[in-house]
Order: sequence, then structure tokens, then C-alpha cells
Amino acid sequence: MHEMSIALSVIDAVTEKARQEGCSAVTGIELVVGRLAGVQVESLRFCFTAATRNTPAEGAELIIEEREASGRCEDCGATFPVESYHVKCPSCGLYRVRIETGEELSVRTITIE
Repeated sequence: MHEMSIALSVIDAVTEKARQEGCSAVTGIELVVGRLAGVQVESLRFCFTAATRNTPAEGAELIIEEREASGRCEDCGATFPVESYHVKCPSCGLYRVRIETGEELSVRTITIE
């Protein structure tokens, strides 16, 4: 379950930032997770609770925005939602689709005290 390592990495990063800012507590974390990022959001939520235990982020509110995935056809230029990496353009029928969104995994904001 790589969601635990993701949760631990997020907690390390945000608590380090809080320390640099001279704050003692992290009260909120907002993440952006793309649908194609390979992250099980519910597992990440579960792991987050365990990862924050005995850290300055213990009890922090976790908000996760799940970002839809989209692709652009490299032949006809059509942009459309995608569910996977192997996808056919609905306009021209070719498989030359570049993923434009949906692979994100980032910390959008942290709230510190």
C-alpha cells in the first residue's frame, strides 16, 4: 500500500514547512489527487490518520480534491475526458492522445498555527 508512504511524505513536508515558519501545529492540509495518479483516495485518508499520530499534524483536517483526467488528441486537437492511459480519440478515432490533466499529486495548501 503505497498510500502510507505518500501520507508520510506529505506529513514530513508540511511539518517541516510549519517548523520553518516557526509554527507548532498543522491544522489543515489540502491535496490535489488526479484520477490517473494511481492513488486510492480512501486508502490515503485512512493512512493519513495513522501518519499524523504524534506529529504536529495530528488532528489536522484533510481535504482532497480529486481532479478529473483529460487528454488531447495529437492529430486533431480534440480535448476530452479520459479514464485511462490507453484511450482512443472520440473525434478522429486515433490513439495518439496526450494526457493533460489527472496525474497530479500535490499539496495545494496547509494551515498552520
